[in-house]
Amino acid sequence: MKFARFELNEKIEYGIVDGNNLKMLDACPFTEFNETGETVALEDVKVLAPTRPSKVLAVGLNYRSHLGDAPEPKNPEIFIKTPSCINDPGGDIVLPSGDDDVHAEGELVVIMKARTSKATPEEAAANILGVTCGNDVSARTWQSDDMQWWRAKASDTFGPMGPFIATDVNYGDLQLETRINGEAVQSQTTGDLIFPVPVIVSFISQAITLNPGDAVYTGTPGTTTALRAGDVVEVEIEGIGVLSNPVVD
Repeated sequence: MKFARFELNEKIEYGIVDGNNLKMLDACPFTEFNETGETVALEDVKVLAPTRPSKVLAVGLNYRSHLGDAPEPKNPEIFIKTPSCINDPGGDIVLPSGDDDVHAEGELVVIMKARTSKATPEEAAANILGVTCGNDVSARTWQSDDMQWWRAKASDTFGPMGPFIATDVNYGDLQLETRINGEAVQSQTTGDLIFPVPVIVSFISQAITLNPGDAVYTGTPGTTTALRAGDVVEVEIEGIGVLSNPVVD
């Protein structure tokens, strides 16, 4: 099953993806919901980021191919992105003034369905609704020079996410590819994550309670590539879909 969040007739709605159509729901998928019996064509709606999370957590250095000379971490290295950085599929990634070395980072993003606190990995896995595509846009100069990553990782538009939440995929073995202007710049399987999804969620929950709809970016593979105005970034993950965003000044 795939869930979509979308705008139709100036209202925010939720639906189940059924080919090129959406089966409309009477509530969001983080609560009890039913199908309304109505359908709408995907081409007739504006697909939005699949959740508006109360919090956004992210993992650094979670693929060996991304470590460089850094040692493998003993625990998931967690940092915080802000909910205000979340960007819709098709939304502009706005390059900020003050940092001309902004990179795309294609990632698998976990979406929670239940309140999760001090959970075991098994409990954490049971509380996950599904996964989506994400782009942890990163301003490298600020990331290097600032004491904290508040603007390097959480500037407005720096958290594209979507297009759908997939609930029935094996998120421990999905092919991820990032493309810039159609050229693949990252390609790896989520089976290569140093810390698998349930371990990440469990670790976070020991200190921070995760709520329904909260999002966890799980890390990016390999090396990353700088963005320029006019680029189009695509993050495609097997079984989920393609997240596409243009880049503007």
